Amino acid sequence: MHRHWLILLALALFGLPGLALAEAPPQSVHWGAIAFPDHAPTLTLSTAVLDRFTEFDGAGKRYNDMHQTMGFNFFTVSWTKPLTQLPGWNLNLTAGGGPTRDGPSRFLQNDVVHKLRGFDPVPVGEKRDANDFMLSGTMTRWFGILGTSDVFFAGVGGAGGSLYYEPYVQAGFRRLAILGVIPFLGDYLRVSALGRYGRPFSGAAFHQVAPQSYLAQASVGLGNYQHWKDSTPWEIELAVTVDSGLFVDHRGDALEERFVSLALRYSAFTFETWNDLINQKDYGPTFGARLTLDLFYMYDRWFH
Repeated sequence: MHRHWLILLALALFGLPGLALAEAPPQSVHWGAIAFPDHAPTLTLSTAVLDRFTEFDGAGKRYNDMHQTMGFNFFTVSWTKPLTQLPGWNLNLTAGGGPTRDGPSRFLQNDVVHKLRGFDPVPVGEKRDANDFMLSGTMTRWFGILGTSDVFFAGVGGAGGSLYYEPYVQAGFRRLAILGVIPFLGDYLRVSALGRYGRPFSGAAFHQVAPQSYLAQASVGLGNYQHWKDSTPWEIELAVTVDSGLFVDHRGDALEERFVSLALRYSAFTFETWNDLINQKDYGPTFGARLTLDLFYMYDRWFH
């Protein structure tokens, strides 16, 4: 799947004015999107969420018993608010929806990248043609350990909509300066990790899902973190995700997935893309991308 990675990264670098922080659309987490909760108050808009599920690979091998190819083209709003009544707690609400159509992501996969690389196009049989939506909400507690700032978190959440339903719990740390005593590295390098356990239930689009889900994600970020308050923030973040699997095979066993994600952030904008290239496959949940705009940042820095 590295061909999808290259084309989406090229679009990011040459097609965007700049690159915000936002919680991922619920289904995108199981496609490999960066899933860490927001710490600061945010109100974000995301567009061009291209999560692609392919029924077959390039050789015509079927992924599982889901006999549809799906391209989820979601527009998403995400809002995070610290709770004054519960110091240290954040509430996040995320809503996304849009037309599920095969066209945009199939064009990227077959008509652009596969042609450029000389690969056979991925066969497409039946296609899901619907208007889908997903909603999610989380409560997250932020805290410090052994004198650190409040970069550790634990929380509970739930997601549901026309695709599937899933309550979950999660914990981890976000942008921890593990090399803080070393000049330069302490200012510009951060690491993050997350563990999540979920209990998925089927929905209108996903008729059969795994009875439980274990997800682990880790990332390394490079950015001007010490200067985010007094200068234009920027960050490059690379993440790896291992998911026990939202989907199941014909025996009902979960299909494990692994993903790589890249996020480029500058000012009020973020471009993120995720890909299953480390799985070395071309079917099931394969790739996705989104462009995010942070409205709170725009107001505070540009208009206030």
